[in-house]
Amino acid sequence: MAAALRAAVGRRAEAQLFSRRASAAIRNLHTSRTCKDGPRKWSTDELFVNNEAWRQDVLKKDPDFFARQAKLQTPRYLWIGCSDSRVATETICGLPPGSLFVHRNIANLVNNVDVSAMGVIQYAVGVLKVEHIVICGHYDCGGIAAAVKNVDLPSPLANWLRNVRDVYRLHLEELSSIQDQEVRARRLVEINVIEQAINLYKTRIVQQRRVETYKEIEEYGFVQPKIHPVVYDPGTGKLERLDVEMQDYLRELRDIYNLYTVAEDDEDLGWDGMGPSVVLP
Repeated sequence: MAAALRAAVGRRAEAQLFSRRASAAIRNLHTSRTCKDGPRKWSTDELFVNNEAWRQDVLKKDPDFFARQAKLQTPRYLWIGCSDSRVATETICGLPPGSLFVHRNIANLVNNVDVSAMGVIQYAVGVLKVEHIVICGHYDCGGIAAAVKNVDLPSPLANWLRNVRDVYRLHLEELSSIQDQEVRARRLVEINVIEQAINLYKTRIVQQRRVETYKEIEEYGFVQPKIHPVVYDPGTGKLERLDVEMQDYLRELRDIYNLYTVAEDDEDLGWDGMGPSVVLP
């Protein structure tokens, strides 16, 4: 009986040793076997190795950083951008974690039937009380290129990109006058950003918060959230504001989309949820 027990324990120990050696061998395969492009592509070790290096670097500079991060988030910005891997939000803005509340999708769309986007906007504006919303497009966008070239794609991607084609249709006269397809695509990137900024102004939660901060303008300093249409160029790494005055677009849309109006003593001085963010006396 004792001999059988010792044998069972021995076999278990051998199995555990074999398992550890097998695990070590697999880890070695991840790091030592190479193909023409370097380490095996099925390895994700770089994520964890780089994470630890980054974590140690952060702790060295600021030992309390993660303790603060664990308590709450107070971002000033909601960033709505494209899912493109080249547009790494915090990296291109030079900001640390906790600065930006981020939503990304293909072609940086603000679609009123996209529950994910609408939920993000509601939480960022209504709960986190972000001061700014940045809607960021980027040149060389695959979604925009597909819309310009009429590329046939299966659903649901085709359904999603039809929103970009709708933007194209709204600005067909201007875009059709541009003969160079690459230049036309770059211009559609910019127009799409403007249209998505308009879509943000249409939302109930954004208008509601803007009216709320307008009524307390002395406390907040400006009407919030302020919406910023911007474009990033992966070819240069530069982030630029679009040279556009949103009120030029919103003025003719108020009768259709405006939900809230703040009455003033003089009716001519009334202000609404789609009004300007900087209010002069």
